[in-house]
Amino acid sequence: MSETIHAVTTGAARAAVAVIRLSGPEARRIAQSLCQKPLPEPRRAGLRRLVDRDGALLDEALVLVFAAPHSFTGEDVVEFHLHGGRAVVQGALDALGRLGSRPATPGAFSRRAFENGRLSLLQAEGIADLVDADTEAQRRQALRQMSGGLDKVFLSWRGILVHALSRLEASIDFADEDLPETVTAELRQTLVSLADEFAEAAQDRRGEAVRDGFEVALIGAPNAGKSTLFNALLQRDAAIVTAEPGTTRDVLQGELTLAGYRVVLLDTAGLRETGDVIEREGVSRARQRAEGADLRLLLVDGSCALSQSAVEAFDLVRAGDLVVVTKCDLGILSSVANRVADLGTDVVPVSAATSSGCDLARNALLARLAERVEQVLGGGELPAVTRQRHRDILGRASDLLTRAANGFGGPVEFVIEDLRLATRCLDGLTGRIDVEDVLDELFSSFCIGK
Repeated sequence: MSETIHAVTTGAARAAVAVIRLSGPEARRIAQSLCQKPLPEPRRAGLRRLVDRDGALLDEALVLVFAAPHSFTGEDVVEFHLHGGRAVVQGALDALGRLGSRPATPGAFSRRAFENGRLSLLQAEGIADLVDADTEAQRRQALRQMSGGLDKVFLSWRGILVHALSRLEASIDFADEDLPETVTAELRQTLVSLADEFAEAAQDRRGEAVRDGFEVALIGAPNAGKSTLFNALLQRDAAIVTAEPGTTRDVLQGELTLAGYRVVLLDTAGLRETGDVIEREGVSRARQRAEGADLRLLLVDGSCALSQSAVEAFDLVRAGDLVVVTKCDLGILSSVANRVADLGTDVVPVSAATSSGCDLARNALLARLAERVEQVLGGGELPAVTRQRHRDILGRASDLLTRAANGFGGPVEFVIEDLRLATRCLDGLTGRIDVEDVLDELFSSFCIGK
């Protein structure tokens, strides 16, 4: 971090104002050379003429100085708020390069903030999520993580582990004395309870669903109306609709925002036995995506008796899913009602004989979807994890604590070692230990200037 770096933090598009951030040990010297007069006092904006090395005027800009360590990166930082014309911005960038600064790589500023102790790894991930946030729920979750909400959860768990470790390590200093049975039972119960908490958090996908989208798979027999409904919900012709069965061969994807959450709709191939190699692969992919989706919409044609393919499609339905009966004006089949009652799902009748009926059906279904999304993602306490990385680490820590809890009665050193490894797992979440590979992957996904 000995180099001084710079980047445009407001994007590359033409705008009224552009902000260039400069950070590093030479930030003040370079900025003063560009202004050719003393810089404003830290945290006070000052108007300065920016002049290149040849004395040519580049622009008039507001200049802000943030002195180390009280800056975003923990280093000396200078910001130039100048006019947003591309030629103006490029001229300033070229001048900074000639004065000894180098262009920042993606995520370089946030990485320096992490390495200087201004951010934890979890907070840095929160910043990345906030920059990418498209929905209200994504914004709320990212802000919570960026402000240290997840750090508090993991640090509280770490404190419990450290306390248990200290009690066990103290027993080694008095090797001639066994731990009282009450203490052993208490410590074991603490580890069992914590292992259960870790396992529960590791299985909770709500945080990832908020970030990546709540997946809703449209499933059913061929010609059940999946692609028609897919287009109606998206209000565009995203899927090909024909009378020929098996038109959809692959999984199509579209996005909606419902109740402030990102929802990913999946239009899948009709479920049936087929000799067509391509369609058979489409059916296989449909089943895989349906099984991994957060919610399934099973479409059933209410105008005719259930086919064998329609009956088999019920095997993918789980409690909480929705069964959409199209052409309900022709009567909901009693066989559908009986199956739905057994599965613990709800029926959503849809009739779209007219354009107004289509709009009403669409709005009614969207309302039910929004209700289900809110129930799944909005209920209960906020999730403790937001990424697969978090879930993997907590799953490993849970296994270690389970092994430690089962190790009482044997050498206490083995229990202590498992507790140390579990503690290191939590340290890896917050970035307290060397996580170079994680850092490279995380910060390379940031935009330049962040």
